Amino acid sequence: AFKAAVLIQQWYRRHVARLEMRRRCTWRIFQSIEYACEQDQIKLHNFFSYLMDQFMPSSSKERDFISRMFISGESYKEAELEKYCDYESIEVPDSYTGPRLSFPLLPDHATALLEAFQQKQQLHARYVLNLLHETRKHLKQLPNISHVSTCYSEEVTVCGDLHGQLDDLFLIFYKNGLPSPSKSYVFNGDFVDRGKQSLEILVVLFTFLLIYPKEVHLNRGNHEDHMVNLRYGFTKEVMQKYKVHGKKILRMFQNVFCWLPLATLIDQKVLIIHGGISDTTDLDMLEKIQRDKFISVLRMKKRKESSRKPEIQAINGESKSGTDAAGNEAAPRLSLQPQSAQAPSTANRLEFSRWLRQTVQEQIDTCRRLVDISESEPEELTYSSMVSLKDVDEPCWTRQEEWKQILDILWSDPMPQEGCRENKVRGGGCYFGPDVTEKFLEKYSLQFLIRSHECKQEGYEFCHNRKVLTIFSASNYYEIGSNRGAYVKLGPDLIPHFVQYQANKTAHMLTMTQRQGIPVVLISRVEESAFRALREKLFAHTSALISAFKAYDGDNTGRITLSNWATAVESVLRLGLPWRMLRPQLVRSTEGGMLEYKSWLDDLAMEQRSQEASTHPLPSKHDHIQSSLLEVIYRNRSNLETIFRIIDKDHSGLISFEEFQQTWKLFSSHMNIELTDDGINDLVRSIDFNKDGNIDFNEFLEAFRLVKQCP
Repeated sequence: AFKAAVLIQQWYRRHVARLEMRRRCTWRIFQSIEYACEQDQIKLHNFFSYLMDQFMPSSSKERDFISRMFISGESYKEAELEKYCDYESIEVPDSYTGPRLSFPLLPDHATALLEAFQQKQQLHARYVLNLLHETRKHLKQLPNISHVSTCYSEEVTVCGDLHGQLDDLFLIFYKNGLPSPSKSYVFNGDFVDRGKQSLEILVVLFTFLLIYPKEVHLNRGNHEDHMVNLRYGFTKEVMQKYKVHGKKILRMFQNVFCWLPLATLIDQKVLIIHGGISDTTDLDMLEKIQRDKFISVLRMKKRKESSRKPEIQAINGESKSGTDAAGNEAAPRLSLQPQSAQAPSTANRLEFSRWLRQTVQEQIDTCRRLVDISESEPEELTYSSMVSLKDVDEPCWTRQEEWKQILDILWSDPMPQEGCRENKVRGGGCYFGPDVTEKFLEKYSLQFLIRSHECKQEGYEFCHNRKVLTIFSASNYYEIGSNRGAYVKLGPDLIPHFVQYQANKTAHMLTMTQRQGIPVVLISRVEESAFRALREKLFAHTSALISAFKAYDGDNTGRITLSNWATAVESVLRLGLPWRMLRPQLVRSTEGGMLEYKSWLDDLAMEQRSQEASTHPLPSKHDHIQSSLLEVIYRNRSNLETIFRIIDKDHSGLISFEEFQQTWKLFSSHMNIELTDDGINDLVRSIDFNKDGNIDFNEFLEAFRLVKQCP
């Protein structure tokens, strides 16, 4: 009996160890592919930024197109934004049966919204725009770093990423209670993208924010960025739900996102930021940055930066008249130096302050006369503008420095090693070590950091000697059963208490007998999904893999060792995965430890071709699409979709001939392709299959196919 017990114990331990190993491998696959996709997103927008800097428009039409394509995300002036998003002109029909909002909002409005969204009802566009208008007005009065105290409530609940998963938000409210004067919440960014109900989450959170402004606090995440939304689904979701007023709603969301606070501080001891910190993170600078300038953190306009540096130098008294640092003649600009009076000494603060106000007012008056702006539309005074004018002797930071501060706190991740280095895995932010955390906490007298940004299998995770806490609230993020969601509650003692959950309707319906097998069933389902995504990634790099395999196949036998297979695959995909461990799931037939790599790649192509036919049908005339072309489309599909949405500025799902022509000119100028206007016109007409004068996404893919086949 004793021997039998030992054998059973050994078997069980091996079984659990295998399950854990499978779980960890599956997790690494999902995470590696996710971060590689984020890296592609940043590379794509770096490419567009490069094009914008290098492309010289030759006509007013091209200049207008570039302006619409790249600069339409910039802030509107107050009067322009209100005129553009005139919600009062939108009528609500009598047939509308959804929830109705009136301002100021009351708790009953929030309850009605929750019930309506549970029943899959949609809020009318007028009320969405009205809500965004009021939310924007409120956010503009908030500081960059919100301050929360546990003295006024028993505890503060901190939630991490939700990513459009409304069921998780409902479950949090069910378990923890709705926001109220005695129930404070901090939502730490990434409310949108990936999930299908991002808009509903924002409507609910903004409603509670306006009802309980002292109890509900929202931080900005890296996905509260319209350039990221183009790729990860929020833009598409809004346009599908609001086909008539979607463009206005998107524009308002863009502006609201840039006014979200950057961080929250609890009892001056616990700092909550979305991503992390770096060795240059400066809370004093973060408090004074005009956060609304950064509509998209992915875009850092070098042209504007270069034109701003001389102004900063002029304020600090470093500018040389008429020349730049290299001795070249400077471009004409408005000078902040007075023409008729010498600046008084900064020793007399009152006199210097009067002089500065007078000088700034003179320059404002000059600008108004130049652009014919009357004084009847004064700009609303915001918290950021009050902070920036509060201390005239504060140092002036460059826009590059300010941008890096925001990029780091939204995109960074902790690492176990010491130091701080560039986050090449995500493509943005940095990796910071325990020594960086320790110095930062000591500098600002903090106890620990709370951040989100990373999916964790248990919904939360401590690192850096329990000084950094990651909280992630979107359960089943990669696949049903892949991870739990969690939130954390902090009382006056600031000791974290965690609540975990899994918003899975299927699991709740299982019997007790069925529940005993859940770990194995869920791991198998999640594992299958992960390997399906990995095989798609492998297929998308078929050509590069063939070249890598041939480097190990000197005799051209078509066969390589499994060890060489693993090395070659990592050299191409660079995902940092344990390929030898994953091999049994990816390579199912070998002879004598050798792999026939061409047959293996043919099997991958056959699998992806059948999957493409069922999920992403191309135009019927190309049903039997070539494997080489399908490979290229798989590798570039996300980028092509993002490019399509950038060009499609009205988000109608269609590109006009003129937009397509101007875009192709932009690309050809970068790739040194000589193509005449007649040639572009012939191309655009040839891919307009239905002859409706517009190009949809399938036709856009066809254009890519035609160009790819050109010699």
